[in-house]
Amino acid sequence: MTILITAPYNEAGRQELESCFGKVIYKVWKENGRAFTAAELDRLLDETQADALITEHDEVSEAVLRKHPRLQFIGVCRGTPSNVALETAAELGIEVLHTPARNAQAVAELFVANIITFLRKTLPAMEWLKQRNWQKGAHASYLQFKGNELAGKTIGMVGFGAVGQRIATLVRAFPCAIKFYDPYLDAPDPAYEKTNLEAVFETCDIVSIHLPVNPSTIGMINKELIARMKPDAIFVNTARASVVDRNALLEAIEKNRIRGAILDVFDQEPPDAIDYRLIDHPHVLATPHTAGATDEVEDHHVTILNKKLLNRAKKTQASNL
Repeated sequence: MTILITAPYNEAGRQELESCFGKVIYKVWKENGRAFTAAELDRLLDETQADALITEHDEVSEAVLRKHPRLQFIGVCRGTPSNVALETAAELGIEVLHTPARNAQAVAELFVANIITFLRKTLPAMEWLKQRNWQKGAHASYLQFKGNELAGKTIGMVGFGAVGQRIATLVRAFPCAIKFYDPYLDAPDPAYEKTNLEAVFETCDIVSIHLPVNPSTIGMINKELIARMKPDAIFVNTARASVVDRNALLEAIEKNRIRGAILDVFDQEPPDAIDYRLIDHPHVLATPHTAGATDEVEDHHVTILNKKLLNRAKKTQASNL
């Protein structure tokens, strides 16, 4: 078998695949400066005559799959395989595997870092200092930038998968109380309170979104829910922008109905004018979709996917005996 790998994949992981499957061809998208388009990926599959593909962000379109129905599997180094035409893959009998939780630690750490940065007014305080506003004998900074502790806050999770649970584990020691809404999950720990969606928005000091994108979640966080938030509550979204009504969120922030927001995802990437109204607002801490961007994440996805592929190979061998 020949496996084409376009995702970042460490040498140890590639060697492990070679020892199990055969030939590995490594054409990482980073050297291209961007993910491969459908046409570029089609050419790579033609050139390598690969029997399987491991990708991260490349466009694995319906046309690509129909041109290469021989693919035995596609490994997607992402939390969701959203870059793959899944219905076509299923129709052609091409197995698609992905790497949920690969970035759970990274996202959870940035959540904690950004929440504390926001609560402690760190960014405006730094800017104040750089502008040489500190005058002799003055206590302006102490008064102007007195913030809040994370300890004692109630954090509400909308969706309580790998990322939400990792955050909950990290913040227990502050301590913080955890409430969550997830119709597909019971409380994994008695310290976490499962509740309804409305209660998360009404009772929590921090509301954090951890939803996948599907027909039932697009626009799910609507104006009515955001209106239920406490005036001093903080809204956090490190998941997907399309699950939130951004106009409702923008209105709540611009009219000071909530304390502010921490955002890592936007309706348009790169952002459009409405997104920049959010990004530029003084009560918003915004990052450019980097919550899951660490070097370690690439090692995590290798570990997760290789385990799945090796188990798949064992099952195939057993069935052939």
